[in-house]
Amino acid sequence: MYAVTLLTNPAAPSLDPALVDSLRNAWGGGDAQWLAPDEAAEFQVTEKPANLWDVWQELQGMGVDLVAQPAEGRRKKMLLADMDSTMIQQECIDELADVAGVGDRVKEITARAMNGELDFEGALTERVSLMKGLQEGIIADVLAQRITLMPGGPELVATMRANGAYAALVSGGFTAFTASVAKRLGFDENRANTLIVENGALAGTVGQPILGRQAKVDALEDITARLGIAEADVLAVGDGANDLGMLNRAGTGVALHAKPVVAAECDVRINHGDLSALLFIQGYARSEFAKPNI
Repeated sequence: MYAVTLLTNPAAPSLDPALVDSLRNAWGGGDAQWLAPDEAAEFQVTEKPANLWDVWQELQGMGVDLVAQPAEGRRKKMLLADMDSTMIQQECIDELADVAGVGDRVKEITARAMNGELDFEGALTERVSLMKGLQEGIIADVLAQRITLMPGGPELVATMRANGAYAALVSGGFTAFTASVAKRLGFDENRANTLIVENGALAGTVGQPILGRQAKVDALEDITARLGIAEADVLAVGDGANDLGMLNRAGTGVALHAKPVVAAECDVRINHGDLSALLFIQGYARSEFAKPNI
């Protein structure tokens, strides 16, 4: 059996019951279950629809995300999440660069790296070098004034953990940011790169080895082995090219508002919903969401 989930942007819920019923009838699905009024619904079908991606494309124009996945085992035991532009709405390195006066140059490199056009490690080294001399205290200011959580993220982490799942934040960014974001959201652990600081200022270098695409795959392997769970039990989410390794290895890899090169390789693409979509596709109703402790 396959679970078919339809969802929209929670900030402007517009899922038409007639659309759900029309699709359910066309695909011979079971009764529709509403996970949140006007926002998310699901039904089950016996096999994956042959015209799934044609319908997906049509629904994108209507502001509706469509996901079809095996119904069995879709509720996961582990969340493995990217941070920048995934659990938070910004790219931390871009925000730091803005303060350092090199924002435009760094943002250009970030965009190309996340789209897979540049080597991640080389791009990170170059960007960090441009911020040499920036006072370390600026990091706290950026966290307080510029970093905002992605909608649905607090509920995602709280609900999965309340149901026994483990949550790990893995980033090609910096521990100076992941430690704060992980603590705020309630992640069990976080992994990222280390900015080298000398005499209270950024040295323009990164601790070695640099954590890139492979490091996220390593995290998936390490943590699942430690927990004694299968990779199929993992829900991974990210948006950039350096996330593709973990997205392809996880039981469910979600491309969230992702770069085109990333979305093209993922069967689960969320372009209109927020992080609460990751609960809906696991079959959680909004009434089952846990209340975040933030």
